[in-house]
Amino acid sequence: MTARLSLYRKAEQELYKLDRSVKAQFYDFCHNFRNNPDLPGLRKKKLKGDSRIWSARVNQDYRALITPTGVDADGAESWLVIAVRHRKDVYEELQVAVNRVTGEIEFVDLAVVGDSALRRVGITLTPAEPEEQAPKLETVPEPEPAAPALLSAYDAGQLRGLGVAEQLIDLALTVTTSAELDQLVESAPLLSKDILYGLAAGMDIDEVRNEITAPVKLDQQPDPDDFATALSRTKVTTVDDAVRAVIEEGDFRAWKVFLHPTQERIVHRHYNGPARVSGGPGTGKTIVALHRVKHLAEQLPPGHNKPILLTTFTKNLTTDLRLRLASLVEPQLLARVDIAHIDQLAARVLGENTASGRGKQRVYDHVALNEMRQLLAELDDRRWEPEFLLEEWEQVILGQSVPTRSDYFKARRAGRGRALTRPERNHIWKLIEQFTARLDKLGVETWGQAAERAARFEIERAAKVRARREYKEEIGGKDLIHRDDSSGMRYIGYRYRHIVVDEAQDLRPAHWKMLRAMADPDQPNDMFVAGDTHQRIYDHQVALGALGVNIRGRASRLTLSYRTTKEILAEALRVVDPKTKNEKVTYDDLDDGTDTLAGYRSVLHGPKPDFNRYDTWDEELAGLATTLSTWREELSTDGKGASLDPSGRIAVCVADRDMVSQTMYYLATKAGITCAELTKDGPKGDGEVHVGTMHRFKGLEYQRLAIVGASDGIIPRTSVIERYRTEDPPRYEREQRKARSLLFVATTRARDALNISWHGKPSPYLPI
Repeated sequence: MTARLSLYRKAEQELYKLDRSVKAQFYDFCHNFRNNPDLPGLRKKKLKGDSRIWSARVNQDYRALITPTGVDADGAESWLVIAVRHRKDVYEELQVAVNRVTGEIEFVDLAVVGDSALRRVGITLTPAEPEEQAPKLETVPEPEPAAPALLSAYDAGQLRGLGVAEQLIDLALTVTTSAELDQLVESAPLLSKDILYGLAAGMDIDEVRNEITAPVKLDQQPDPDDFATALSRTKVTTVDDAVRAVIEEGDFRAWKVFLHPTQERIVHRHYNGPARVSGGPGTGKTIVALHRVKHLAEQLPPGHNKPILLTTFTKNLTTDLRLRLASLVEPQLLARVDIAHIDQLAARVLGENTASGRGKQRVYDHVALNEMRQLLAELDDRRWEPEFLLEEWEQVILGQSVPTRSDYFKARRAGRGRALTRPERNHIWKLIEQFTARLDKLGVETWGQAAERAARFEIERAAKVRARREYKEEIGGKDLIHRDDSSGMRYIGYRYRHIVVDEAQDLRPAHWKMLRAMADPDQPNDMFVAGDTHQRIYDHQVALGALGVNIRGRASRLTLSYRTTKEILAEALRVVDPKTKNEKVTYDDLDDGTDTLAGYRSVLHGPKPDFNRYDTWDEELAGLATTLSTWREELSTDGKGASLDPSGRIAVCVADRDMVSQTMYYLATKAGITCAELTKDGPKGDGEVHVGTMHRFKGLEYQRLAIVGASDGIIPRTSVIERYRTEDPPRYEREQRKARSLLFVATTRARDALNISWHGKPSPYLPI
């Protein structure tokens, strides 16, 4: 008799941590089991605590815990491997069940729960294969002092209704510390882990129900005894001849392809319009976006065109997205996806609509700002700051395609600070006219201008598509070839069927107008947006609804960080939400509402961040060199004597380009540490330590990260924002929020260790 064997995700994770020899023996076990599940050498036997769990022999010391899930159409038995562990860690009390909310198979492992928590609810674990030991005297543990339960505000019925595994409910209601909760959820089913951490992090029960339970809840109550159906809902790996590569590749593969059930529902959901997913750093927004692209590509009809667009804000992030998507999808599906950063996309549109040789040179905002300063100096006009005028032009006039002065008088200025009178708007309009004439004379345009022009071309294209569609309906759906020929085109349609946007919070209003015109708004699944306004590091304020991207009712939020440790996350959250300093900082949700990081949490642990003060910049650089040398030495071995290359796993983050140069020079000449500068195209050079400004760290992660120069006056540049404190308080708050977001992005790039230093007075944003 043959059998089919699947691998539960927790079992897959356990295998990653085992020695290579045990992995190979497990592969042999799978081969033997598939050929004959009743082979005597497997020593298959039921556990006493749960008759649905069997133990089978992998080798002398390791056991596979398996559960039957039915018989397939060919009569072959179907089994699920739920754990692989040392025989001394196999207990009779282990249980497997079907979750009452998700309908998925859940394995509850009480072996990792702390003894004190188990004693509190009267559970004693019984080894399935007890070791022969000399008899010990019976000891009675001293009673533990009474302590308030961590989740005392909730009862068993509430936890059960949310979807916590039945075997964990009583335990969850007795844990008294975060450390005990960590032990309880270490190997808990993912839904139980999310619910318990969410409640412990301060989410109220309605938030947990709406954000964690509801997205994964089945429409109908699942049958607790139907393991065959439950298996079809459970994330598993089919054990076949390809499983060896799965097991040997290890954790990196799991990170690339694994989707939390909450994320998976977002990825596979059918949306009748634009949808958005938000969440803090490391919660998997980009993973969700990439899997969404994969899902959409798999639904495409046969063809060779590129009906899916994947876009983001910068070139280096686009490169990263392309590499990660290539690891998820087959080459033939990857070929159906257009991957381009947003400015590249705008340039492509302009190239199609501009006569050869007549295009303007595009310049970045700092060049335009210098021209604005020069203009104001020549006019001796000191009424407005050049930064304010440039942003008013970019965000209001270009962002809304305001064509005339009278239209500017009526233009919406949400988030732009104090209101402007009609005479003030008139004066600003005249200055902008002179400024744009100056740029035109120089033969240049900003990327913001390019985006606005590209948006106008795409809007015109979309209007033609709609007109063609209306005319076709008017004449009863007849062929329009002759009409198209007479207009000089064979066929015109929307550029894309689906658009997926990552790092959405950084796009300009004109970018959104261009994207909106590129996909049919009357078709489902047209736009999918991933972003977090707590990480907005450019001052591009948008309200998607006002730009034709209506996400209301189709927004989801992720709250569990897979990258940043609890210790680092706790300090990072105090940067953007400084409750200890009695400050109120709010963040928008891209649609005229407010966003929150309530319930944002991590299941990872590591050392607390180090905060170090120095008297001078040189002393700080010397301290940095010492820290980097220590990290380099620690990362150069695997703990077993084997040498490892630490290159690319350590980084230094600073506030501006001058500090990049100074830091790299000091490390190279005084400490013998080679560096690679982070640029818009990625690391420049092959130095072992990456150094860059905070803006360059967007979307990246490092095992160990040092932030230097975090001094008052540098973060933020008080010379830049202090003038707004009394002149324009809303602008002052906006600049403060942007600077906080930049530091928040920097701190959450660290995976295992974070070191923050300053000289003189620390930044007011540091949680010290």
